[in-house]
Amino acid sequence: MARGRKKNNNGNGRRLATQQSVDQAVKSICDIMRRGNCAGAMQYVPELTWILFLRILDEKEHREEQEAEALGVPFRPSLVAPFRWRDWAAPPETLREGQTNKRVELQNSPQNAFFNFVNTELLPHLKALRSQSDASSRQKVISEIMTGIERVRIDTERNFLDVLDKVD
Repeated sequence: MARGRKKNNNGNGRRLATQQSVDQAVKSICDIMRRGNCAGAMQYVPELTWILFLRILDEKEHREEQEAEALGVPFRPSLVAPFRWRDWAAPPETLREGQTNKRVELQNSPQNAFFNFVNTELLPHLKALRSQSDASSRQKVISEIMTGIERVRIDTERNFLDVLDKVD
């Protein structure tokens, strides 16, 4: 299923076409993280790393899924809904009309529902991928990367959502 995309991929109206634009986008994300209780690089670099990893993974798997569909071959994603970036992190503006995702559901839920999902469902699911009997090598890598992540370190859901929007 194709995902509607904004023209920009970073939430600020510009494409990341140059090293300078990438640097500026990362700086802006780090500014939000510092505002969100990740005081130093030792805190916000690991946080930004796992967030970027999941975003890039979703983009790669989305492209692989489209290629497999075009070739008429089966595709087995590493992550299924609601654990894919497009389901829990993608901003509502990126969805096609009438489409919804886990993020919309969580944002319309009581306060802290978003953090509860990420901390008690998403992160444990990602860490447990390696223990599945039919785990792919990619799932084992995902699990290994996520092993050190215990919880979201950013202080508020609003700041966390701002980071997700900038990354998307």
